[in-house]
Amino acid sequence: MSNLWDLNHIQPSSENTLAGDTLSAMFWNAVERRGPDTWLREKVLGIWQSWNWTQAGDAVREIAGGLMSLGFSAGDTASILSNTVVEWVLTDLAVLSCGGVSNGIYPTDAPSQVHYLCEDSRTRVLFVEDDEQLDKALSVREQLPLLGKIIVFDMKGLRDLDDPGVMSLQALRELGRAYNTAHPDAVRERVAACRPDDLAILVYTSGTTGKPKGAMHTHGGLVYTVRGYNTLIARDSSDECMCFLPLCHIAERMGGEYFSLYTGAKLNFVENPDTVPENVREIAPTVFTAVPRVWEKLYSGVMIALKEGTRLQQVVYGWGIKVGHRIAELVMAGKPVPSGLKAQFTVARWLALDNVRKLIGIHRARFLVTGAAPISPELVKWYLALGVPMLEVWGMTETCGASTGMPVNQIKPGSIGPAAQFNEVRLDPGTNEILVRGRNVFAGYLNLPEKTAEVIDAEGWLHTGDVGTVDEGGFFRITDRMKDIIITAGGKNITPSELENELKFSPYITDAVVIGDKRPYLTVIIMIDQENVEKYAQDNDVPFSNYASLTRAPEVQALIQGVIDELNKKFARVEQIKKFFLLDTQLTAEDEELTPTMKLKRKLVQAKYAPQIEHMYAP
Repeated sequence: MSNLWDLNHIQPSSENTLAGDTLSAMFWNAVERRGPDTWLREKVLGIWQSWNWTQAGDAVREIAGGLMSLGFSAGDTASILSNTVVEWVLTDLAVLSCGGVSNGIYPTDAPSQVHYLCEDSRTRVLFVEDDEQLDKALSVREQLPLLGKIIVFDMKGLRDLDDPGVMSLQALRELGRAYNTAHPDAVRERVAACRPDDLAILVYTSGTTGKPKGAMHTHGGLVYTVRGYNTLIARDSSDECMCFLPLCHIAERMGGEYFSLYTGAKLNFVENPDTVPENVREIAPTVFTAVPRVWEKLYSGVMIALKEGTRLQQVVYGWGIKVGHRIAELVMAGKPVPSGLKAQFTVARWLALDNVRKLIGIHRARFLVTGAAPISPELVKWYLALGVPMLEVWGMTETCGASTGMPVNQIKPGSIGPAAQFNEVRLDPGTNEILVRGRNVFAGYLNLPEKTAEVIDAEGWLHTGDVGTVDEGGFFRITDRMKDIIITAGGKNITPSELENELKFSPYITDAVVIGDKRPYLTVIIMIDQENVEKYAQDNDVPFSNYASLTRAPEVQALIQGVIDELNKKFARVEQIKKFFLLDTQLTAEDEELTPTMKLKRKLVQAKYAPQIEHMYAP
């Protein structure tokens, strides 16, 4: 890895690296050009297996042929209900190669949500990962008259299944081989007939307020945006990336699958969400994109490991990270780094910082990318002090992912960077709401023209719902969501996300929701980091029998109070948190309080825990 004070090796590029005006055309051009080169990697029975571009193309052609043999027409919708696996990508590209519309469904969604999303999108073919997801599909199949076939990726445990409406992906591929033999030009003709204005994918919003809305993205918009990404984030065919976030979310779909398709970067799939830390160390990605929750978890792991280290290790790390922070401050200020400090940093890396990077799995990383939620500026600075630039990007489903991004040579923690070259970004003069305009902006919400009209105005500006500021250099900063700003009983405007991000910087806190609108003071609902708090309890002989008892233990309450006390020192009295409540239920993505991207739903949490909130304001 090059030194932090020389970042020329990660400058973005505006060169068009792959032809094609639709995603399907771009994919087949990539197959023809890159044939024997490795593209996808997955772990099978504990061993990493590779797919080259030719093998991926063969699989996509067979799946596409199979779909056509089932009567799947251009413009039809297919949905994918699965975790992030290689088959997700192959199926997605096959649907697009048929001229179809591809829609992703979160694997954590309940059967009722699967029904709604399939019905709303008019899904004709549903791909499911395994028997667990198949059970959901079967439980709602009779309510979906348009659904013609369910295709299963993994048939483990389904050997005796006899259902004419269900077939394996392998059987579909066999159908496709036969169909393609009889119609050798069918896939090519469908790809050639596809136009940039055709609808390509649906990405449903997480539905924190009301039912999910299907954001429509065209081929032309996706191709335009993915080419624009290379002007924001440098990537090429030598890069190793990780694919582990949900592919039905715009972040992984664009920043992982489609961006990798465009640049030729290798895409490595993790085994499952629980093995991410282990797989990061195995893969050692050269470019690592993740959400703040992952960065917080990796940082927490280092802090916990450090507490278990020897006194010498703690002292050496403390010195090393202090040197890293001094260099990071100079780099952020655009000032030269003295040769003596460079020499100290070389020693610091050798003694401690390189080991920390290897522990996380970022020792080969040229840079890190964070997005999808706010992140603590202190966390960005910590990774920078390790010698790895962290670039924050900002965007949303409706902007096809990133709309702003941090330039590598001008990192400002706490900012989301200037507007990307491929779109315009400005503040509404009356409300300071962030507005976006460009070809990357979505085509509207499926079946909801009135909702579309609410967010895209007559001049084509998308109203994002985020409130922000912009400095003289054009760097934007998110202050909060318009609907989340707290106005206390005393009339003070508070941005809860700033406090929440500071709290989440603690290894003992996973998420937090600050309360205080029309209230005399601020309180907070906190979700603890189970693993780290359990470790604290065990190390300090704190008795607990289950998760609920852990949250109620006086020592754990005192631990969290200590975190809040440290936070309050940084803020004015009116912005300080007076009381807190720990959620005593261990939440997963299946719980209604969490979005599929594992963020607490502010309004739902406030409604569900209203009695506990009122108790914190009781006289």
